[in-house]
Amino acid sequence: MTTKAKAPDVKILKGQEAEDLVLDYVKRMNRPFGAVDVCANLKGAVPKTQTQKILLALTEKEELVMKTYGKTTFFVANQAKIASVPAEQLTALETELKVIEDANKLAAAGLRTVSNELAKIKGTPTDTELDAQIKEVACTTEERVKRLAPLRAGTTLISAEAVAQIDSDWVRWRAEWVRRKKIFIQFWQLVTDTLPPQDATMLAEDLGIEYDTAEHTALERSSLCAVQSNSLKRKR
Repeated sequence: MTTKAKAPDVKILKGQEAEDLVLDYVKRMNRPFGAVDVCANLKGAVPKTQTQKILLALTEKEELVMKTYGKTTFFVANQAKIASVPAEQLTALETELKVIEDANKLAAAGLRTVSNELAKIKGTPTDTELDAQIKEVACTTEERVKRLAPLRAGTTLISAEAVAQIDSDWVRWRAEWVRRKKIFIQFWQLVTDTLPPQDATMLAEDLGIEYDTAEHTALERSSLCAVQSNSLKRKR
């Protein structure tokens, strides 16, 4: 079980020492105090009853000014007796303040510079991350080199026959697509000729009809389909 540490003994002041202590404290704080506050802040060096008497006595000597609010009395240092700061001292203080403010501005600018450099450093990859990135790039490069090797050796990746077959299939199936699209358009016009546009649209949605997308339209207008269309016309 722990015991509370006893507060150190405070020397009780009396007479002029007590008065000087109270006056010095009130002047130094330069704010209103009651007797209880002064006694408590002086750690009991001047008893409460004696503090009240000293405050009243200092008021009679015009060292303090007493203000009463209801039943509470406050004392504050007599502002008329507080020495004003000389103009020379004010000028010196203002000069010192400006020097300090300029130094603060320089320090703030330096701090911003250092912070930006720190942010850049934190944004750069670590040694471990760099090693991983280098290995990844090396693997990608090796893979690309392997894929380029047949081309560099002059190897044909696809035969002329295969290319011809692909062209033939493309012509055949696109012609079939064009034919079926024409049949659908004719049939759909017959079905929806008497329907309002809104009902025709709803019917297409119910039947799950999908129209050409923008990609399909762009392909139809491309040179690839234009060349094939010309070849089909010549065959006819």
